[in-house]
Amino acid sequence: MKVEFYGHVRQYQNIKTEIDANINKVLMSGKYVMGPMLDQFEKELAAYTGMKYAIGVGNGTDALWLTMMALGIGPGDEVITHPNTFFATAEAAWVVGATVVFVDCDPKTKCIDPKLIAAAITPRTKAILPVHLYGQCADMPAIWKIAEKHKLHVIEDNAQGIDADGGAFKQGDRSAAVCTSFIIQKNLGCFGDGGAIYTNCPEINAKVRKLRNHGSDKRDHHSFGFNSRLDDLQAGVLSAKLKHLRSYSDARIKWAARYTAGLKGVKAITLPTVVPGYRHVFHLYVVETKNPAKRDAMVKFLVDNGVDAKTHYSIAIHKQEGYPWGKQARIAGSVANAEYNAAACVSLPMFPELTAEEVDYTIAKVLEWDKANA
Repeated sequence: MKVEFYGHVRQYQNIKTEIDANINKVLMSGKYVMGPMLDQFEKELAAYTGMKYAIGVGNGTDALWLTMMALGIGPGDEVITHPNTFFATAEAAWVVGATVVFVDCDPKTKCIDPKLIAAAITPRTKAILPVHLYGQCADMPAIWKIAEKHKLHVIEDNAQGIDADGGAFKQGDRSAAVCTSFIIQKNLGCFGDGGAIYTNCPEINAKVRKLRNHGSDKRDHHSFGFNSRLDDLQAGVLSAKLKHLRSYSDARIKWAARYTAGLKGVKAITLPTVVPGYRHVFHLYVVETKNPAKRDAMVKFLVDNGVDAKTHYSIAIHKQEGYPWGKQARIAGSVANAEYNAAACVSLPMFPELTAEEVDYTIAKVLEWDKANA
């Protein structure tokens, strides 16, 4: 059996009529950039997330750095995050000239460890940037408490966690903004690149809307800005998919539960942790090999047996070739948990359109590898 990692085509086929109708609507309107479909999707996204404003931008990376620019974060400022995430989280801060300060992740959730944030704060710290890694929310109540005490901005990177929540809290409740990505493989993905910022802050909304459009909020009037607009064709795709997002998330949760039940008792790997009461939407179902030296062998075994396993993210940001040691980056204390996560992570196929047969086949192959390596 062949088990693919992504289900883009299946998802399109399932709601092809809805997506095609929106694309045709945009094509026939003749308004492909900053048109009515983008306006419609932004209103739908704001309503879905419970936020006052949603602004479509070119991609998730732009969402992060445009938000930082809107908050006045730049050279000389510091942003605290963790290094076992996608490179763009830190890259966005470097784009605006800020310094990234890395602290370790929680060993169970893999999200930033709030207990380590306070010690990393200096007079230059301007923001905390938690990542809702793999689809589980970071400990936002603890992070908000620290931010409020030290008068810091909180910018949530939920590129992997749209539709997730913490039970007693929602993303963005007490944050400056939430930034997301709509690239193809995300839980809500378009047919290329895309991103959005949602916020309750009217100043951030107004500033980002100008920044994304060459500094303009009125025809022929410009200040400093960029070209980072979510085009209407992608907005049409996202509008069609947004109506199904809850069911997509529920399916991911169902398949994750099936994985966890089927893999109970494994000896050579560790299964993902779900914080009680949290809605973990499993952008990725990530296990860890207890011996990181065997991780690549596990991935190869699965791939050789038809299971398209991958790694997310196998090299921590501070070990990347592009890591700017010096003025724009520093590590606050040990980041051993993040380094272990990077070295040991294995992502199993996870998308809403999986079948029980595919999940069970993947479980069987993981169990086969585990038995041979326990």
